[in-house]
Amino acid sequence: MRELRIPGAWIEEPRVFHDTRGSFHEWFSGRGFKTATGRGLPLAQANQSVSHRGVIRGIHFSDVPPGQAKYVTCVRGAVLDVIVDLRTGSTTFGEWEAVPLDDRTHRAVFLSEGLGHGFAALTDEATVVYFCSTGYAPEREHGIHPLDPTLGIAWPGGAGRPMLSEKDALAPSLAEARDQGLLPSYERCVETALGGGPGGMPDSLLQGRPPGPPPLQRR
Repeated sequence: MRELRIPGAWIEEPRVFHDTRGSFHEWFSGRGFKTATGRGLPLAQANQSVSHRGVIRGIHFSDVPPGQAKYVTCVRGAVLDVIVDLRTGSTTFGEWEAVPLDDRTHRAVFLSEGLGHGFAALTDEATVVYFCSTGYAPEREHGIHPLDPTLGIAWPGGAGRPMLSEKDALAPSLAEARDQGLLPSYERCVETALGGGPGGMPDSLLQGRPPGPPPLQRR
């Protein structure tokens, strides 16, 4: 795994073994995850969504604490997965990174608590599965409008007007969410990821700057 430019966001690029039967790859390793990120990933819920071409889901986040960390991959088709830093006080607040996920490379992404998440389906059908560190709780779930011009996310074009859920279409802008006090603070997110105190989180997250190479796409 390697860390992206936004602190607390990681990409896994597994080695895929092919033979006459098909392929095999390890898409998650608890030991490898702990070595790379300095933390564990408690599994409280596993989700799967199927989206048609042109669908955008997100940008979603939850209250911190407890927050919700996610480990995401695409098992059929392809999506453009987008990570947005919604943590007030972060050095990369309001910035985003995009990573292509598909059933060929089998990349996965990990998002720490407080990061916003969304994706756009690039194929006729795209199936996304993800681990969640906490279960779904409607009263703690929020969203930012994915087409907020302030964010300026470069969603893929060519499919006409994107399809959004009613909830996503009515979501506030980043500025509105901040004015409403909906956004988590960077400090609280770090405390939550650490379990409430100092510990094994990488220095890059504690200092607000990752050491790794630049992301695949960013703003």
